[in-house]
Amino acid sequence: MAGEQSNGPLRAVYRLHLMIAIDWGTSSFRAYRVAADGAVLDKRSAPLGIMQVEGRRFAEALDSQIADWLEPGAGPVLMSGMIGSRQGWKEAPYVACPAGPEDIAQRLLEVSWGAGRRAWIAPGLSSRDAAGVPDVMRGEETQILGVLDQLPASAWICLPGTHSKWVEVREQRIARFSTHMTGEVFAVMKAHSILGRMFAGSATDLAGFDAGVQRARDPGGLLHHLFGVRARGLFGELADQSAASYLSGLLIGHELLSISGAHAEQVYLLGSPELTQLYQRALEQLERRSTTLDPDAAVRGLSRLAQHLPGE
Repeated sequence: MAGEQSNGPLRAVYRLHLMIAIDWGTSSFRAYRVAADGAVLDKRSAPLGIMQVEGRRFAEALDSQIADWLEPGAGPVLMSGMIGSRQGWKEAPYVACPAGPEDIAQRLLEVSWGAGRRAWIAPGLSSRDAAGVPDVMRGEETQILGVLDQLPASAWICLPGTHSKWVEVREQRIARFSTHMTGEVFAVMKAHSILGRMFAGSATDLAGFDAGVQRARDPGGLLHHLFGVRARGLFGELADQSAASYLSGLLIGHELLSISGAHAEQVYLLGSPELTQLYQRALEQLERRSTTLDPDAAVRGLSRLAQHLPGE
């Protein structure tokens, strides 16, 4: 593999006609061929996340997916996600919050590959909570950059997922964020706990989901509420077909209730339609407003960063 280096201070704005945006995560690879105005000209995906690349041969994997896009004038290649993690191609150090597009662009990490080709990896972000405990994100920051122009001066964005992110944006900068392991806890409880043994069926039961959200509003705390899933089943108050949805609503409800603040009453949702619809439903029950944003915002975010690349 060819050597890598940081691009250093920005020297000029890279005037591009085209660019290639790569969203490269743990389990999936998505590539977009993007015009200068941000329009997506072509896109493709593959189950080629960083954990599926043998021997860390990331340059070869990238070439296998986009070689036919690399004609003269193809423009720069920008990547975000876990490809910049310690397990990825090259670790891109975290940028501390608060951070805006220029701060993130300054820390783009250049990698060389193929016959004189170059690509850049977007850094992740770090934040600390009120107690000083660190938190990190990698990949979500480019999604947020892609929707900044759709937000008011002060806003909360929720990115639902395995590790849900709650991000506070102020004046076009990511001020702080927190991560909630809601999706992973649901998966672990379903597969490895006594609760999962009572689950039946795979369809979402919206009534069961709503009941779980409402239960999160009761006193007692999450750990007590979790055992109540089983106890309600034992007493015939919760059908096996509804138990998984009830647990989902319970976990999401607790997540939403942990976020407070004056502008947390209006939440902007950024993620897959399936998840954002559930979060929107839960927010309605908690009497909060929500707006759904484009889940492909990472493309616009990377396009925005590309305009800050150093000149040749």
